[in-house]
Amino acid sequence: MLAIVMSLPAERFTTQSTDKTSNEWHQQLDFYAGRADRYITENWSEAEHDWPLAILLGYMSIARPASVLDVGAGSGRALHLMRERFPELTVCGVEPSADFRAIGHREFKLGPEELRDGDATRLPFPDGSFDVVTEFGALHHMRHPAQAVAEMVRVARQTVFISDCNNFGQGSALTRIIKQTLHAVGLWRAADWIKTRGKGYSITEGDGLAYSYSIFDDLPIVRRHFSRVMVMNTQGQATNHYREAPTVVVLADNRPW
Repeated sequence: MLAIVMSLPAERFTTQSTDKTSNEWHQQLDFYAGRADRYITENWSEAEHDWPLAILLGYMSIARPASVLDVGAGSGRALHLMRERFPELTVCGVEPSADFRAIGHREFKLGPEELRDGDATRLPFPDGSFDVVTEFGALHHMRHPAQAVAEMVRVARQTVFISDCNNFGQGSALTRIIKQTLHAVGLWRAADWIKTRGKGYSITEGDGLAYSYSIFDDLPIVRRHFSRVMVMNTQGQATNHYREAPTVVVLADNRPW
C-alpha cells in the first residue's frame, strides 16, 4: 500500500485562514491554478508526506473509524486511498481550490459532498461530526493556523491527526538554537517580520505562499481536548522533537483502548 501512496504536498497547501477577498488568498489559489494537473501527471511525491499517511492508515486499521474529514484535502488522493483500504468509510474533504476539486471529482470519483469548497477556520459541520479529522501540510499555509486546529478539534469525535512543519526544528544546529532562543524570549514574531520584510510569509516555486510555522505552538489546543497525545518526527533523527524535528505528526485521541 505504501508504494502507491503518492502524497502531493502542493495540492494540500491551498487551505487559507485569511478572508477570501484577501490578496494572500488569491495568490495562493492562483499559484495552484496552473499546476494542479501537473502534480497528478508527474506523480510528485515526498517521503515526509507518504510516511504520515502510512501511519494514519495503520492507526485506522486498529481504530476502525466510520468517518473521516480531511482539511485541505487537495485532489482528495488521501481520501481515495483511505476509502480503498476501508470501503465502508464515509469520507469528506474541504478544499478551496476548484482546480484540485475538479481533479478529485474526475480522477478519484469523489462526489461534491465528499470533496467540497470550504474554509479551514470555519468548518461547516456540527461538533463531533467525524470520528477522525486529518490535516497534511496545510497549516503552514495559513495566517491563523490556530483557528483551523481549534475547528479540527471541535468537529472531531475521537481522533485528530496532524502532519505539518516545526520551523524551530529546521536548519543547522546553530540556526535552530537561534530560532528557539528568539521564540523563548518572545522575539520570534518580530524576527520573522523582519525576515519577510513585513509580509509575514514567503513565496517559493515549489511551496507557494507559506508562513514560518510550528505545530508545537498549537499543541496546547489539542492537549486540552484529548486524553492521549503522541508526537513523532517524520524526517531525520530526533529525540527532542521540538528542538530537532523539521516535520512532525501529532496523533491525539479519546478512543477507549
